[in-house]
Amino acid sequence: MQVSIETTSGLERRMTVGVPAAQVDTEVEKRLKEAAKTVRINGFRQGKVPAKVVKQRFGASVRQEVLGEVISRSFFEAAQKEEVRPAGQPSIEPKESKAGEDFEFVATFEVYPEIELSDVSSFEIAKLNAEVTDADLDKMVDVLRKQQASWNEVDRAAANDDQVNIDFNGTKDGEEFAGGKAEGHDLVLGSGSMIPGFEEGIVGLKAGEEKTLSLSFPDDYQAEELQGAAVEFTVKVNTVSEQQLPELNAEFFGKYGVETEDEAKFREDVKSNMERELKNAAQSKVKSQVMDSLIEAHEVLVPTALVGTEIETLRGQMMQQFGGQQLNFDVESLLPDDMFKDQAERRIKLGLIVGEVIQANSIKVDEDQVRSKVEELASTYQDPKEVVDYYYGNQEMLSGVQSVVLEDQVVEFILAAAKVTETESTYEEVIKPAETAE
Repeated sequence: MQVSIETTSGLERRMTVGVPAAQVDTEVEKRLKEAAKTVRINGFRQGKVPAKVVKQRFGASVRQEVLGEVISRSFFEAAQKEEVRPAGQPSIEPKESKAGEDFEFVATFEVYPEIELSDVSSFEIAKLNAEVTDADLDKMVDVLRKQQASWNEVDRAAANDDQVNIDFNGTKDGEEFAGGKAEGHDLVLGSGSMIPGFEEGIVGLKAGEEKTLSLSFPDDYQAEELQGAAVEFTVKVNTVSEQQLPELNAEFFGKYGVETEDEAKFREDVKSNMERELKNAAQSKVKSQVMDSLIEAHEVLVPTALVGTEIETLRGQMMQQFGGQQLNFDVESLLPDDMFKDQAERRIKLGLIVGEVIQANSIKVDEDQVRSKVEELASTYQDPKEVVDYYYGNQEMLSGVQSVVLEDQVVEFILAAAKVTETESTYEEVIKPAETAE
């Protein structure tokens, strides 16, 4: 087998592979002989069809079948010989092939980039430490009670935290605008779900009262035609209701999966969940900083083939959120490639860099950590042992956990060398999403 390879641009390679005629012709003849034993052709008994007739009838299709297999096998062998790592499927251009002549094809493909790892000791990572305090626990229990609260209609002026049922009609320069009108709309005052000044303007009104509010839309409002616009809302209050919190009893505890009549036991379970959430949030923020640092410290060419595959994965995940294949629309028009390109490129870059860190430092997945992670995931279910057995009986599920643990081990490896600053913080600050943290 003759092989030559050239770099066309960046990660793209063009490889020409020559296969000896005998390698193709011998396999074609072998398959035609096998076919002659079983083919049925009018005028001939089965197994008695002359080789010439079999070749005339099936020779071309058998040759194409053999050539396809030869290309696949030879490309793999040639890539190994030239010590290149193809990224994605190659584009194959076969030359014309005749019996007795050597076969040649050209494969154009991308390769994985070579990555020179940077010194991670210069990475600066901020780690937040916090504990779940009694005040945090009290606040969480209050949140859980509010989730199960009922609303009781009252005959008094509306106050913050009340729910009002309202009719409203908005106008701009005396004209109604899209989305500015509703009837029988429930609104919790102080929730911040309306534009500034709207909810505050309703405080103090009783059922049956009306008020006109002169307001302005925020400059960054999503509808461009309303950005910064001065408007008026005519609001009528239909009802005012106050929140009725449930008692802390067995019925309430059961709604959160805690079968007990003991409030202390319920609070213990809630605190345990909060501590798990706190731990995961703190680790996630540290991990995000490590991954951001890896991206910033490495210039990596990304194979377009891998980006295309990742875009399809991201689009598929979003489709699942939309209800899978049940929706009737042009997916690529509604969810174009550009929508996912940046995220796809970032994920591919990180995957390549992390993979290089793993290989360069011979990091192996710690099966004890895998077991701990599976048990942690299972602890939130009613029968943890059943969930653990399920993971260990499903290789795909277990592989997913192993990948997460291996990535966590990479983070630990980098943290051991990086400049880590630890700061005492609070539960609320740690669990706050990074993009909204002050």
